[in-house]
Amino acid sequence: MAADDKVGNAGNDGNDGPTDELSALRARVAALEGESAARPAPRHRGRSFLAAVLIVIGCVLAPLGIVAAWTSDIVGDTDRYVATVAPLASDADVQAAVANRVTAAVMQHIDLQDLLEQAAPEERPLLAKGLDKLGGSLESALSSFVHDKAQEVVASDAFETVWTDANRAVHTSVVRALTGSGDGAVQIDDDTVTVDLAPVIERVKTRLVDSGLTVAAKIPEVHTDFTVVTSDDIGKVKTGFRLLQVMGLWLPVLALLLVAAGVLLATHRRRTVIAASIGLAAAALVLGIALTVFRTVYLNALPDDVSQAAASSVYDALIHFLRTTVRMVVVLGLVVALAAWLTGPSRPAVVTRRMWNSGIDATRAAADRAGLRTGPVGPFLRRHHTWITWILVLLAVLAYVLWNHPTAWVVVGLALALLFAFAVVRFLAAEPADAGGEAQLRS
Repeated sequence: MAADDKVGNAGNDGNDGPTDELSALRARVAALEGESAARPAPRHRGRSFLAAVLIVIGCVLAPLGIVAAWTSDIVGDTDRYVATVAPLASDADVQAAVANRVTAAVMQHIDLQDLLEQAAPEERPLLAKGLDKLGGSLESALSSFVHDKAQEVVASDAFETVWTDANRAVHTSVVRALTGSGDGAVQIDDDTVTVDLAPVIERVKTRLVDSGLTVAAKIPEVHTDFTVVTSDDIGKVKTGFRLLQVMGLWLPVLALLLVAAGVLLATHRRRTVIAASIGLAAAALVLGIALTVFRTVYLNALPDDVSQAAASSVYDALIHFLRTTVRMVVVLGLVVALAAWLTGPSRPAVVTRRMWNSGIDATRAAADRAGLRTGPVGPFLRRHHTWITWILVLLAVLAYVLWNHPTAWVVVGLALALLFAFAVVRFLAAEPADAGGEAQLRS
């Protein structure tokens, strides 16, 4: 009996030994996993902090870089400036403001007494008596007549040439005045930038004479100004303008380099790319909002004799390309953030990629059933798929960089073209449907 007990105990010991070791091993693994979970993973706090600082500085500099690039490219470039303001010659509000200014200048040099002298001697007393009774009515009628002729001039093609030439001369002088380089024929007076309308007045005088108002030929050469920009602080921005003009190319590059350095330093680069892209888009959006707010402030600060409608048109024209750049940066940031998210491991991104690939594979299967064959192209694309993908991305980036003043639509177009190229590569590189079936049969 005792012997049997010993044997039974020995059997139990033999059976429990491996079980106890397995239980102990499992307990040890569980303990290690618990310690690993409890122990915080190394976060490289210093590295992450530096990356965040670089990205924040880059996002702060981005709006300044946009303004600097606009200053150097638009304000600092006469041809670009003239191309910007040239459409204003056909703007109805600007034409009305110019016509009013020209009419006032011409009326100051037309004497009603001269009109009487043009009449026959026997008719002058009767006309004089009639003028006394009419008072200012005749002057109003004459002013309306002059205004009609002025409106005809500013609505003609000739005014576009006069406007372009005048703005070219003014821009050159304004840049010289702001940067302190040389003496311009036109300077900034009383914090106001103006365009001389003397050529327009000469054309109006010719129209008046041709219409029978010969007294207009006696009007001397008249110089009157049309206000383009006015500000109490325009004389104080010389240093800032010069600095922005010098940094026009390098400030945007510096902002992008800082953001790129922050992304490279980050431990979670995909998430950092998304955050940095959204940050750049948000910074550009803030600049766009500031331009809209400043527009209201600027117009409210204009003198009473300046046409609000014309000033609005001029302001919108001057910052048109600045607003275009703002929209482009916002769209570019969102596109990059979306691309980084779609290539990530999140469940929605994975599902989206699967739906994309399934659609292309289904199309390829239908093409295979229709007898379409890719020949050696398919195997080549499958072997070098990664390289081809990066080449397509680099081509899209190169097209964006070399594009002259890209817009938001250019960014969207390049993104869609890149997606289309990816789809074509995926379609051509997909395994033929019959190849999969043959492989299954062979297996």
